[in-house]
Amino acid sequence: MSGAAPLIARIAAGDRAALQALYKDHSVRLFGVAMAILRDRDAAADALHDGFVKIARHAAQYDPDRGVAEAWLGSVIRHAALDIARRRGREIPTDDATLGDTPVEADQLEALASGEDGARLRDCLAQLPEKNRQGIVLAFVHGLSHPQVAARLELPLGTVKAWIRRGLLSLRECLA
Repeated sequence: MSGAAPLIARIAAGDRAALQALYKDHSVRLFGVAMAILRDRDAAADALHDGFVKIARHAAQYDPDRGVAEAWLGSVIRHAALDIARRRGREIPTDDATLGDTPVEADQLEALASGEDGARLRDCLAQLPEKNRQGIVLAFVHGLSHPQVAARLELPLGTVKAWIRRGLLSLRECLA
């Protein structure tokens, strides 16, 4: 059993302390999942909250034979974020005009993240140079702003923006 699985089992049995422990252990990563979809801190926080409410209510539905607990948690949060994106009718663009953000229908987001397309995305990410991949992951998975990525990598902001932009353009070509 993974580290989250015993906590989920305890949550299913009504243990509120287990829910707090699960949140403490996994909320940062799961917030990154929501940020990758919504790219808006308030909306991602809402998705994280909605997701943990669902986790508390439906913990008994988790089946360790069907996959690792962390993947199930990610799926719950992803679906909560996609629900918010659907309600809004589009993905929230970043404030960085250089990225060329355009609204994306929520159904397209869900399709990309699942199954074969998700595997293609991972393959395309693996083909990127480390600097581009690292910038994209920090920005879109961990939800850091460009200035935060620059500070974390100890690089000039313009350099980080250029790396992320080039990486996104390469991803677009790879996924096309």
